[in-house]
Amino acid sequence: MHQRNGIRGPVRLILAVAVVAALAAQLTACSDDSSPSDTASKAASAASKAASAVSQAASAATEAGDALASATAEAGKKFDEFKNGADAKGEVKLGGDASPDSDGRVSVKVTATNPTSSAKSYVVQVDFRDQSGNLLDTTVVTVDDVPGGASKDATARSNRSLTGDVKTAVARAVRH
Repeated sequence: MHQRNGIRGPVRLILAVAVVAALAAQLTACSDDSSPSDTASKAASAASKAASAVSQAASAATEAGDALASATAEAGKKFDEFKNGADAKGEVKLGGDASPDSDGRVSVKVTATNPTSSAKSYVVQVDFRDQSGNLLDTTVVTVDDVPGGASKDATARSNRSLTGDVKTAVARAVRH
């Protein structure tokens, strides 16, 4: 349910814009010397275009929701592989602001600090959220063979292109 709330806002905005555009087209059609049938035809055309735009927006929202569900399921599978790992969320930090790559995907540096005396590997889930806290994407990164008493970096990258001011957070981390 939380995922849909993040999608409803843009869909509602697109619907509002489509309705305003259809009404504006109808009012414009009424202001000239068109016959009633021309006016009705223009209004029907505007409504058809608005309906098409709404359909495309709904399709895009569904695809985004499906991509997020897939990424979340994949993250869950990765963590299921490490049932005997130690909770290590406090040993992992994200470095700096998330930055968009040339393809629109967002990257952030992940640093795992191993407090033990022997080399360990980390599995880290990084969430990408919008300003309102809505989950946009999630990914899992592995930081292999972090020496005891040392740190090692990796990069977490979103699965798809993200826009706007994206915030990142460590959702969970396991040391094994």
